[in-house]
Amino acid sequence: MFLTPAILSSATWCSFERLLSRLLVHKGLKGVRIVGGTGDKGADIIAIGFNNKRWLVQAKFWAKPVSEQELQETIEAGRHYSADFLVIAAPNGIDGRARQLQQRLIKEHPITVWDANNLVAMAASLPKEAIVRPAQGEYQEIAITRVQEMLEDQTPIRGMVVMATGLGKTFTASEAIRRVRKIRPIKTLILAHTNALVLQLEKAFWPFLGPTIPTFVWTQYEKPSEEALQNADFIFASRDSVYNYIQAGHILPRFDLILIDECHHAHSKALAYQRIIDDTASEAHTQLLGLTATPFLADPEASLAYNFGDSPLLTIDMVYGLRHGFLSQIDYRLFTSNINWDCLESLRGGSLSPKQVNKVFFIQEWDDAIVSEIQKTWASQKNPKAIIFCETIAHAFKMRDMLNSRGFCSAQAIYSGKFDGQSMSSFQKNLLLSDFEAGTVNVVCTVDVFNEGIDVPDVNIVVFNRVTHSRRIFIQQLGRGLRLSPGKPKTLVLDFAQDIRRYAAGLKMKDSLYESRPGEVISIGNKVTFRNSAGEDKRAEAFLRAWLDDVEKIEASDDEDIGVLKFPPPLGD
Repeated sequence: MFLTPAILSSATWCSFERLLSRLLVHKGLKGVRIVGGTGDKGADIIAIGFNNKRWLVQAKFWAKPVSEQELQETIEAGRHYSADFLVIAAPNGIDGRARQLQQRLIKEHPITVWDANNLVAMAASLPKEAIVRPAQGEYQEIAITRVQEMLEDQTPIRGMVVMATGLGKTFTASEAIRRVRKIRPIKTLILAHTNALVLQLEKAFWPFLGPTIPTFVWTQYEKPSEEALQNADFIFASRDSVYNYIQAGHILPRFDLILIDECHHAHSKALAYQRIIDDTASEAHTQLLGLTATPFLADPEASLAYNFGDSPLLTIDMVYGLRHGFLSQIDYRLFTSNINWDCLESLRGGSLSPKQVNKVFFIQEWDDAIVSEIQKTWASQKNPKAIIFCETIAHAFKMRDMLNSRGFCSAQAIYSGKFDGQSMSSFQKNLLLSDFEAGTVNVVCTVDVFNEGIDVPDVNIVVFNRVTHSRRIFIQQLGRGLRLSPGKPKTLVLDFAQDIRRYAAGLKMKDSLYESRPGEVISIGNKVTFRNSAGEDKRAEAFLRAWLDDVEKIEASDDEDIGVLKFPPPLGD
């Protein structure tokens, strides 16, 4: 079992909180988040139970019983988080005075206490089987089978799965591993390039492993014991932690499988990943599997084939998912109202890069018009929930305030880094995400927080109000709104980005979605339109299509590329 007296006695603060989180996940709660940290207002874990009731758990990993003061602090935390259920999880329980207070408050502020015996008993009573969910469609079953065959036959020794955001690449890998484990054990090292992604991966694997398989995390904050490293079936580790361990002269145990998530970071020129791969996956019968939604590399000299082979096991891109209904239907609107058509004369002659065009081709300030367009389309979505990608942290706060001043939604800003000298703490982010999931906040204005590893399937509005030079980042951000979810017929995308490459991407997507292919049955609900304040702007679309010389080349270009635009034709009527 993942939670036993031995595991509990050897736990740390961090691992104890994750054990509690895993218990909640196996009990069927959703949105389970560890929020403990400086200024956490007394919460360690929050979750959403049945009927959207919020749970708050205080984790007291103490050698002594919890006092009545901690019970009172838990009540205050419950008020702050508007929690419906309060739990104190303390291996050594609560003391006598605290027990008396608990009894006095049982009607007004009921608090449940989980001591070591309770925790072990709850874990032991869980169904032993993994939670098996059906594949989303034929494509996912094919993907699972491809990975399963690789692991069962142990050939190829290295492989990569490319699946667009929202198509379930983590589901594919974890389900394939679950199936193979029914035949033989697979000692697996799961690697990611950030600590946050490591923790998200561990949580994603829990349902597929069931409660009988312990998991261990290895980051800069904690490391499994040497015994766990040698004997555990699943280690979830950050790239840098494993790299530093090897650099210090330590020898890793032999793994049957090394799985690298977001493996576009593990290219041939990535030193840390290369050292880990050379030390582990070079051993006989150790397989290497990479997962990515965006196999695009900015450095033309770098290569994914160096580590993962010349041909992926499977490639399912966003357009394929949209055409076949594996992703949410999309209503993609690219706005042309901010184009400065009067600048065309200044663009005549010479060979221009996208960066040079962007400087003169777009009106720079039009946030008011963007907020008005969002408000105009808000009611067209049932249960609207939106992510707005902004240019800077200050811009995210500006958009939040402008949206809230209109009164039609509840918006908040989420960010990494510092703003006015202040960082957004982990607990603040997690509380906001919990509110977003529960629906008390329905618009999140962000910079880059939602690029990787965040799962918000009921988002049905995506707004681009920033320039995104990276095709990889653009696809990751767009994918945040394309996951299927009950009661979500389509995703509305409002694209106000001031970048000529975005128009090229829009034309390419439209052509790909509408292209007729022999013998293919496609979903017809997707559409891509160019629009201005008056409605569809077919004239601008025709002009841009005539002007953009090579749509695919422009979409993938960087600011140094030149010669990718045709000589501007007359705008016409």
